Amino acid sequence: MATDRNDRRSTDDHGHELIDPLYVGIVTVSSSRAAQSDPDDPGGDTIQECFEAEGHEIRERLLVRDDYSAIRTAVRGLVARRDIDVVLTTGGTGVTADDVSPEATSSLFERDLPGFGERFRALSWDEIGTRAIASRATAGIAVDTPVFCIPGSTGACQTACEQLIVPEAPHLAGLATRHRTDVTDQSLSAYENDE
Repeated sequence: MATDRNDRRSTDDHGHELIDPLYVGIVTVSSSRAAQSDPDDPGGDTIQECFEAEGHEIRERLLVRDDYSAIRTAVRGLVARRDIDVVLTTGGTGVTADDVSPEATSSLFERDLPGFGERFRALSWDEIGTRAIASRATAGIAVDTPVFCIPGSTGACQTACEQLIVPEAPHLAGLATRHRTDVTDQSLSAYENDE
């Protein structure tokens, strides 16, 4: 399988730029699992299954506690990597005091993708009714990498991935990196080390 992003770059039948297959990073946000080093991660497993079913590859899976700095550091490290095309966080998108995934990820965004959260909540409404308004799922582009911040339930992960993220992420990754076809690892390292 090609490792260089440019070797995986193509266009679809409509001339839209794609990166396919995608190399994916997943960050599971859960204080209880992180404290116990719990290998049980149904949300992350669901995301992995959805991407792999379409021929994409999971390059990294991380488990962090519900902590702004831990989440931001994990996502920041993944988006700086040349071998990661898209990043997903799962968990920490609700309304409790420790649900800070949207804030931690969006602090890295160069551009927001508000349509993702809007459409995800609309789809969730059909599945869980009024509880959909409690979801603060969000998405954006960080270091020219699409980042999606979704709830931790398997149902939410499946809905988000199957109906929105997996179908569109190859196109988003292609568009977001079109101008970076010759970016060096050194320039990404500078971002990763910049505080």
